[in-house]
Amino acid sequence: MTTTPYEIAVRAEAELGEGPTWDAEAGRLLWIDILGCRVHTYDPATGRRTVRRTEQHVGAVKPRAGGGLVLNLRDGVGLLDPDGGFRWLHREPVPGRRANDAAVAPDGSLWAGTMRYDEAPGGGTLSRITGDGSVEVVLDDVAVSNGTGWSPDGRLMYYIDSPTRRVDVFDHADGRVSGRRTLVEIEDGAGFPDGLTVDADGCVWVALWQGSAVRRYTPQGRLDRVIELPVPLVTACAFGGAGLSDLYITTARVGLTEPPAPAGSLFVVPGAGKGLAQPAFQG
Repeated sequence: MTTTPYEIAVRAEAELGEGPTWDAEAGRLLWIDILGCRVHTYDPATGRRTVRRTEQHVGAVKPRAGGGLVLNLRDGVGLLDPDGGFRWLHREPVPGRRANDAAVAPDGSLWAGTMRYDEAPGGGTLSRITGDGSVEVVLDDVAVSNGTGWSPDGRLMYYIDSPTRRVDVFDHADGRVSGRRTLVEIEDGAGFPDGLTVDADGCVWVALWQGSAVRRYTPQGRLDRVIELPVPLVTACAFGGAGLSDLYITTARVGLTEPPAPAGSLFVVPGAGKGLAQPAFQG
């Protein structure tokens, strides 16, 4: 097991930085501030950054195959067109509930999570949404729907409901999952699992909320790498850059009375490994 050094890619003060995603077509990283209602972009080749404000809390942003972005918002899933126009793909407002993490499956569908603001058990869901707006609830007994990702061959899906302290794994085929079991259980005192990403070796990288770290686990659930960070609230991670070798990590400062200076920044670990190319949303 090795400890890996980090750099600060974007110094920021995001309340709840989340959801880093590499947009290969545009050569940029997408990430969000959920509670700040902001979508950020960062081009590591030029250093160019943009910020777009959303009208609602935004849980995730992903590129679309035809251009533009898909947003997991408080009241449902919306589409941003390349010209900046917005429209709802699926709108389902539920009082006291908001969107959280989301991921695009190998078939181009969006697997979008929700949670209650009070994090009540059973108040959240994980749903599969296709490009035509059809919705299927995959899991309906969730507290804080978080990291979701697939193995390199697409036959396994990894999933985190943060309060359980587990990374679970399902068998996955034709947009359906079965055979839920535990891959990893995070020990007391190490934080709560939040976002995740899967690398080209099939290893699962897990961000630890209140854990000041990102961990990599083998497909067998063995811990083999740790990235320690100088902030407690580590939220999510994703590979990016031209060769998908740099690991980007989002962080938060919400609820911290005296947050350390880099809390809420976007971190990067150059040459951390080899990521998987992520599909764009087919809608």
